[in-house]
Amino acid sequence: MTARLYADEGRPTAVHHPAAGTVDEMGNTPWQGDACSLVEEFRAGRRTPLEELQVTYAAIEASTLNAFCYLPREQAEAAARDADVNKPFGGVPMGVKELDQVEGWPDTHASVPLKDQVAGHTGTMVQRLRDDGGAVLVGLTTASEFGGVNVTRTELHGTTHSPWQHGKTPGGSSGGSAAAVSGGLVTLCTAGDGGGSIRIPAGFTGMVGLKATIGRIPRGPKAAYGNLTVTIGCISRSVRDTARWFDVSNGFDARDPLSLPRETGWEAGLGTHLEALRGARIAFAPNWGSAVISPVMWELLEEAGVALVGDCAMRRVDGIDTALPRMGSAWALSGNIAIEAQLADVWPACAPDLTPEIRFGMQMAVGKYDAAARAKIERRRIELNEAMARIFDPADGVDYVITASNPDVSFDADGPLPSVFGGIEGGAGNNGRLTFAANLHGNPAISIPAGAIDGLPIGLQVVGRHFTEQLLLDLALTAERNRPWPLVAPGSPV
Repeated sequence: MTARLYADEGRPTAVHHPAAGTVDEMGNTPWQGDACSLVEEFRAGRRTPLEELQVTYAAIEASTLNAFCYLPREQAEAAARDADVNKPFGGVPMGVKELDQVEGWPDTHASVPLKDQVAGHTGTMVQRLRDDGGAVLVGLTTASEFGGVNVTRTELHGTTHSPWQHGKTPGGSSGGSAAAVSGGLVTLCTAGDGGGSIRIPAGFTGMVGLKATIGRIPRGPKAAYGNLTVTIGCISRSVRDTARWFDVSNGFDARDPLSLPRETGWEAGLGTHLEALRGARIAFAPNWGSAVISPVMWELLEEAGVALVGDCAMRRVDGIDTALPRMGSAWALSGNIAIEAQLADVWPACAPDLTPEIRFGMQMAVGKYDAAARAKIERRRIELNEAMARIFDPADGVDYVITASNPDVSFDADGPLPSVFGGIEGGAGNNGRLTFAANLHGNPAISIPAGAIDGLPIGLQVVGRHFTEQLLLDLALTAERNRPWPLVAPGSPV
């Protein structure tokens, strides 16, 4: 395998900003820069929201990625005609992950048994981005069934492909969102992360993926808490797009009483936290969560991590015990119980219509969630909370942990989940171990593009203490300025 930084031909020429992309004056393809620069084009009168939407739909229809599964074109065109480009994302076409709700749109959870369900409400995050942010909702992006697998391939919608290499997966569960953004179809999509489902696809497709502190963006209305691991956000091409996203969508909503108070100034504050990063203690944990990762990939990621530590004048600390108790099976059991509730009376008759992973998980979990199982899950979670508190202890621990976003590069789009990583056996359960901990403890963590191996992107994951998202964004901003990444996959849109 060949480890390298991105080839020059895969990086668009910068215009005003590393994430501005190239100017297509004819407007024959969707904007290949970031969302912020697209808004600037709208405000300058060089492009219009309706024209952008029309070329977006044309690109989606011509695409072989299978990134979208529902396109309400007439509704979107009406929104584009009335778009207020003075709003933060005014007129920007935006994809909505199919596990998020938009009133009147399909609400299938990417599952055949629920294919006729229609959403009766719009999620708070989507509503804020549409109404306050001015985004134009293009349609639903494909996801893995119930968000339960790290590959986006379902019985309902088929297989979604990575724009970096057809036949490889963009990951899951936010795979369609990652494919759409990286594939040059739209600049932004919603995403969610219950076990790594923002960071995993971001890492596989060379995009920015911030999993925020739990509660940062409210999940209401009518959100079930389940195993208390899910946060929502976006897949983006640039750090400033992610910062602007949180400016628009964060803040308390009483329908989600665990949501956090509103914070402002995330985009305006980019680059102002470098002094706070100076001298910060950082541990490198290639085997985070007892994961097995590709040695070739880690060699390149460690190089990127060392460069980032040096750029921000941080301090690498070796010898810190970063060991964590395993929580994968407990996390999966509690998640499958939630799926059982969603399927309700159609289980087990619907078993043949489910993807193999979800069917297997249901068969292993149904009837096994009793008082003893509940007690075991709680014990494991307490153990993990104690371990994470020790690792991030302000006196004796570290401020950040650097690891990988995925154990290896992207695998086959049709699955199954791999069990060998860079030639080392890890088992199918190895997928996701690098990301689980931040979900269970509620920490923020970000996937930063960090190069490629044999033409497939890899992501550097940085995990921080609770409420440190803006510091993580400044780390990512430093990497973006010093080692820019391709804004879209080479050859996109496809």
